[in-house]
Amino acid sequence: MAKKKSENIEMITGDPKKAIVKLALPMMLSMLLIMLYNIADSIWVAGLGADALAAIGFITPLFMVLVGLGNGIGAGANSLIARYIGANNYKQANNAALHGILLSVIVSVIFTVLIEAFMVPILQFMGAGKTIQYALDYSYIIFGFLFIFVYSGVASAIFRSEGDMKRATIAIAVTAILNIILDPVFIYILNFGISGAAWATVISATMSCVVMSYWIWGKKDLYLDLSFKNFDYQSYIMLDTLQVAIPSTLENIVFSALAIIINSMLVMADGTTAVAVYTASMRIVQLSMIPLIGIGTAVLTVTGVAYGAHNYKNLQTAHSYSIKLGFIVSIALGIVIYIFSPQIAAMFAYTSASSTLAPQIAHAISVLTLFVLAIPHGIMSSMMFQGVGKGVYSLLITLLRSLILESVFAYILGFIFGWGVVGIYVGIILGCFVGGTVGYIWAKLFIRRFKAISIKKYTPQKED
Repeated sequence: MAKKKSENIEMITGDPKKAIVKLALPMMLSMLLIMLYNIADSIWVAGLGADALAAIGFITPLFMVLVGLGNGIGAGANSLIARYIGANNYKQANNAALHGILLSVIVSVIFTVLIEAFMVPILQFMGAGKTIQYALDYSYIIFGFLFIFVYSGVASAIFRSEGDMKRATIAIAVTAILNIILDPVFIYILNFGISGAAWATVISATMSCVVMSYWIWGKKDLYLDLSFKNFDYQSYIMLDTLQVAIPSTLENIVFSALAIIINSMLVMADGTTAVAVYTASMRIVQLSMIPLIGIGTAVLTVTGVAYGAHNYKNLQTAHSYSIKLGFIVSIALGIVIYIFSPQIAAMFAYTSASSTLAPQIAHAISVLTLFVLAIPHGIMSSMMFQGVGKGVYSLLITLLRSLILESVFAYILGFIFGWGVVGIYVGIILGCFVGGTVGYIWAKLFIRRFKAISIKKYTPQKED
């Protein structure tokens, strides 16, 4: 039996433009908070010296895999729940959410054991070198509490799937604000060093999980009802969720693999200091990508609902509008970051151990800011494919854009053309644009086919 639709449900099934804006704005705030606490980690760790900051750079790709596990399962659950909501199947929407939570438990246990067991050889392979002890001190703690991060990603996706961005944002805000407060306490006041940054992150994420769990099972005022009596194990729900979850998680692994490759190139070009500079500058440049991530997350929900309802017009509008909006906002933010790059870089030079990094970071930011202009059409196309349950398509776009084209162009310009570190930066930007363009064309072709099928199968035929 279907439940009476809430205001959030009416929103995500209505005008896709309004839905994208209303969903994206809270998500942008969420991502801003996440980015700020990531930058806070870098800024506070930078005070320990370049080796400690470089260690964070080596761990970041692995941490992306960790976060990707939760976000991947969350994306799969979000897509499936949204499609069931679009099809007015309330019972299966509840069941899909519960299957997502079960997956978070299973995956967490498996990957915690694997990552903890092989941490040392992984870091050695990545070329951590003299920074390896810093990296181990940070990573053993972070990866030891994998379930916290995976469950957090899934729970947040459940709120997003029914258009409840307010509470999804509040949960992330709890994590971000608490982490920013705890970082200096654990790193310097309690003198835990780089381990303190890891403990601050774990404790902050745990509090977010507690808050979301209370809303789900304590307050019980969601549109969805996640009482365990509503759980009915169905293998095809697991498979459908995994069709998006696995490719989405693999995308994060692709990003991690790319980061490892880029870090290796930077070490070859200019040593571990280049990794520290790239780590700091990309944390800043990613600030201007927050709107894209927010809009893309909204696109996943809106296109999932449209696909489930066989509404090709909403699907087409959501894809086109999100790209236009993404370009406008990211250009504006990119300009601001470019102009203030020297002042931003100075944040990383507050101790004698890190003072020499500021000019290099400012230069890196001025080049890498162009990255945000190369990505909107590609990322929106990938998120559209995830929304309609075609996770493999999204993965293929990411493989082409990131792992293949970005790394190939970076190597060609950095070493074959002899442009060094700057060539690596430019190669990343060029590869991203070319790969994103291929994804955009593919998405347009998919929407055209979906429109033809929808008109043929679901448009009422007039009687003679």
